[in-house]
Amino acid sequence: MGLYIHIPFCKQACHYCNFHFTTSDRYQEQMVGAIVKELYLQKDYLEGRSLESIYFGGGTPSVLSEKYLADIMEAIYQWFTVEKDAEITLEANPDDLTEEKLRFLKDTGINRLSIGVQSFRAEDLSLMNRAHTREEAILSLDRAFEVGFQDISLDLIYGIPTSTDAHWLENMEMALRFPIHHLSAYALTIEPKTALAHFIRQGKYPPVDEAMATRQFEMLMDFAQAKGWEHYEISNFALAGKIARHNTAYWQGKAYLGIGPSAHSFNIQSRQWNIANNQTYMKEIEKGCVPAEKEFLDVVTRYNEYVMTGLRTKWGCSLGHIRAYGAGFETFFRKEMRAKIQEGLVVENGTTYTLTQKGKHFADKVASDLMMV
Repeated sequence: MGLYIHIPFCKQACHYCNFHFTTSDRYQEQMVGAIVKELYLQKDYLEGRSLESIYFGGGTPSVLSEKYLADIMEAIYQWFTVEKDAEITLEANPDDLTEEKLRFLKDTGINRLSIGVQSFRAEDLSLMNRAHTREEAILSLDRAFEVGFQDISLDLIYGIPTSTDAHWLENMEMALRFPIHHLSAYALTIEPKTALAHFIRQGKYPPVDEAMATRQFEMLMDFAQAKGWEHYEISNFALAGKIARHNTAYWQGKAYLGIGPSAHSFNIQSRQWNIANNQTYMKEIEKGCVPAEKEFLDVVTRYNEYVMTGLRTKWGCSLGHIRAYGAGFETFFRKEMRAKIQEGLVVENGTTYTLTQKGKHFADKVASDLMMV
């Protein structure tokens, strides 16, 4: 099973980000105390099953001090059984990864880093209001490998208004100059209440060019294939045997526990999500209550989620799995899928259906058309 820890702190707000975070570090000690306590309060959520993966996300987990990270790790091992070969990932910004910090992370048991480079170009980093520079990105990767980290994922963003196709190719080539095993790449999305959306409305930046984003996604898929990388999920690529175990568990519908404000949990039959308010979260945890809403998943919701997540991956959707929801679901799925196959968006391989390269451009639309209401 998987464990996710949400660390809601960042040095500064990236202009495109709409995740739950604060740029104030005033309550870090209290927040870490609440996270440690919630680990105890939620220790039975996974019914004693061992942890195959632990993922520190946010926010920016790498902003936490060594003491606070150690406190959380100690609590995890106190209240949960962690498998010896568990994948333990920490999301990090390049500017936080000093040699001292990297050595501490490795000694603490972190064995995988997800480094948010986003771009190696100064113009792109400025538009996104990233806290690091190109030089810091390169230095952080060099340091991580020198310290002994072997499992490193790098994040990139494409479709940036300040970037051309040639710039995007340079970013991809730069990323693979390092011996990374995993690459996550996302199209720049303009979320309504973000600073970037405001700046675009003001005319400070041009709007995202959807045609350019589509073209650069195609470039990404071709580039990865030519380099021998496996496109195992819409936004994720890996060398053989190096897929992200934690995130793959999400897409394959495995149970996981989320700790911290705004964190989500899933136990197959239900889903729950913690309140996205730091002060309320800490106050309720102090009282011994987990401030979460809960939704029990009916068969239609479980089917829809399977289609939505399954189609994003190289494993696709299987008729055997669809059939388990009931005969009506299989009949509906087969009927709707025929049109997608004829359009060249999906390929049928025995009883498994996966997106074609063309279909990956329309993943959300294909999944939406296959959902039941």
